[in-house]
Amino acid sequence: MKKWLKTLAATCAVIPFAQCAIIPGGSVAHAAEPAPISAPAPAAATVDADPALWVVKDDDTTIYLFGSVHVLKPGLSWFDEAVKDAFDKSDQLMLELVMPEDQSAVAKTMMPLAMDTTGKTLPSRLSAEELKAYQAAMTNLGLPANAFDNFEPWFPAMTLSVLPLTKLGYDPEQGAEKQLTAAAKAAGKPIAGFETLEEQLGFFDTLPEKSQVAFLNAVVRDIDTLGPMLDKMVGQWAKGDPEALAQSMNESMEATPDLAKTLLWDRNARWADAIKARMEQPGTVFVAVGAGHLAGDKSVQDYLKARGLTATRVDY
Repeated sequence: MKKWLKTLAATCAVIPFAQCAIIPGGSVAHAAEPAPISAPAPAAATVDADPALWVVKDDDTTIYLFGSVHVLKPGLSWFDEAVKDAFDKSDQLMLELVMPEDQSAVAKTMMPLAMDTTGKTLPSRLSAEELKAYQAAMTNLGLPANAFDNFEPWFPAMTLSVLPLTKLGYDPEQGAEKQLTAAAKAAGKPIAGFETLEEQLGFFDTLPEKSQVAFLNAVVRDIDTLGPMLDKMVGQWAKGDPEALAQSMNESMEATPDLAKTLLWDRNARWADAIKARMEQPGTVFVAVGAGHLAGDKSVQDYLKARGLTATRVDY
């Protein structure tokens, strides 16, 4: 089930915000308190990265398509060269969603969806062996073993899929969306999203219980391999190699078509519709979505082509 994690790592912007954890008593504890948003410091970068960039153009409209990674380690120089040039030329930044800066607002939206309302507890959904492994993973990360007993399985799965990464040096504050948002705010560029936080969380909340439990068990079982897996995908992203990234995700697409349809293909089609509609207005837009949406079959580019628009790779 490691394939689930490949899909999620490259597609959903909300994943890093699963750091918001509920502890017994109903209070909110943040695994890593986010730093205030500020413009990125270019001098900190040490390793060159050249992520893929595409452009869709007509006579009076230009839309750049940039595949992002939602959590990164410090020291990658990706926000420069053609990417920075395209951003600077753009009038607007478009993301998967605009995340509220106030973490309490995130929790206010997330918690009603994450809490179980059927009366079933998380332990009751797991076998004795699964429960033992899950509780061990929780305590190993410094969380109370019963912290999520009254939550739907997708929520602890999301939380456990992120917390180990922070210990390995990955940081949502270094993620592409955070850096682009900071730069857009510093430049006074408007920021918009294709989806709302509630909509993106709903993709997980509406998964069948069987799929949610499988997701949780997959995270628990593969928790020690999350870092190497993401290292590989970030390396492919940094080299501007969407074909390799697509290959890393292919097994996931083939084995879990229901998940791929919900998290990738349906969203790609909706975003292509939104981009086509935006082409009717003059101006320049910088679109940044998870790199998985711009890789492989049924990518955003494929759906744009079906709508009569050509996305051309920017050579740099």
